[in-house]
Amino acid sequence: VFVADAARGELRIFTPAVELPLAGHPLVGAGWLLGVDVLRPPAGEIPTWREGEATWIRADPGRAPEFERMRLDSAAAVDAHPGADAGHVQVWAWEDEAAGRIRTRVFPVAMGIAEDEATGAAALRLGAELGRPLTLRQGVGSCIDVRPGPDGTIEIGGRVDRVETRDYAAP
Repeated sequence: VFVADAARGELRIFTPAVELPLAGHPLVGAGWLLGVDVLRPPAGEIPTWREGEATWIRADPGRAPEFERMRLDSAAAVDAHPGADAGHVQVWAWEDEAAGRIRTRVFPVAMGIAEDEATGAAALRLGAELGRPLTLRQGVGSCIDVRPGPDGTIEIGGRVDRVETRDYAAP
């Protein structure tokens, strides 16, 4: 995430291979870091807020990058999945369907990432498909909360920790 105007929440999102108009995980982190009410990535205005220890965003899932979704039989099958050679692939399985708990892994290879630790864009799309509150356990230690929002939007949130801060000088 490259912040153009912190006070206004204006930012751009890049992977190693492409610029994204919207990406959930980076926006949750930016909402936490900047403390603004609205983020402004290229996809348009994205509301953000805090509830307890969680930071949330609300977005139209149709503006998120598309992922091929593959439902597997078990969380163990998700853990054993070998990954993807191309495209944007999300594998998932219910850990506890009644409780809305899902095990997922995401392989956004076309974005230059072999496997993503947390993929809010894929969570937005899966949340829209399933249409109910969910908790997604992704990667090694990420947990993404998902719930329907107003007017067909999806809300995603989670706890954010500061790992590193870098300042870059403009060329």
